[in-house]
Amino acid sequence: MAIVLAGLVVALGALVQGTVGFGISLISAPFLAMVDPALVPVPLLLLTTGHALLALYRERGDTDWTGVGWALLGRLPGTALGVLAVVALPPRWFAAVVAVTVLVCAGLSLLRWRPRPTVPALLVAGVVSGAGGAASAIGGPPVALLYQNEGGPRVRATLAAYFVAGAAVSLAGLALAGEVDGDAMGTAALMVPFMIAGFAVSSPARRLLDRGWTRPAVIALAATGAVALLVQVVVG
Repeated sequence: MAIVLAGLVVALGALVQGTVGFGISLISAPFLAMVDPALVPVPLLLLTTGHALLALYRERGDTDWTGVGWALLGRLPGTALGVLAVVALPPRWFAAVVAVTVLVCAGLSLLRWRPRPTVPALLVAGVVSGAGGAASAIGGPPVALLYQNEGGPRVRATLAAYFVAGAAVSLAGLALAGEVDGDAMGTAALMVPFMIAGFAVSSPARRLLDRGWTRPAVIALAATGAVALLVQVVVG
C-alpha cells in the first residue's frame, strides 16, 4: 500500500515536471519522506533521471547546452557539500538553507528582479542546485528561476538536460558515500510505471502552460517547493 501511495505521488510530480520543466522532486520528496524516509534521496533521484531522459528526447531541439554546461560546473562543488550534509550533518538543516535561498529568489522575482542565465548566475545556481539535489533530491528551482523568462520548450528541454547530467553526478557522489544499494534501485523500479504515466499525461497539459503561463508557474512552483522543504524541517 505504501508503494502505491508513493507511486501516485510520483505520478503527480512527473505530470508537473513534464509540464513546467521541474517539480517531480518538489512534489514528491516531502511526501515520500513521510511515507518512508528510505525513498529519498536515491530512489527519487533515479526516477528523476528517467523522467529527464524522456523529456530531453521529447524537446531536445530547444536545449541551451551552453547554459547546462556552466550550471553543471557549479553543481560539482555543490554536490560535494550536499553529500557531506547527508553523511556528517543533519540533512534537514542543510535543506533549510537551500529552501530559504530559493524562497528569497522567488520573492525577488515577483518584484522587479528579472534573472538571466548569465555565466556567473549559472555557476551560483549550479552550486545551490547540487547541494540541494544531493541532500534532499530537490535541485531544480535555482536553475529554473534563471530561465523563467524563456519559453516553455526552452525551460523544459534545458532543465531536462541539466537533470540527466546533474542527477548522475549526485548519484555518483552518494554511491561513493555508500548510499546507493540494491534496495534503493529496486524501490525506484517499482515506481517507474507511475512516473511514465505522469509523464504521458504531461504531453497535452504542457500546451496549456505554453500560452504565457511559464514564468508564473516556475516562480509559484519554486516557492511552493521551498515552503514544503521548510515545513519538512520543522516537522522533522
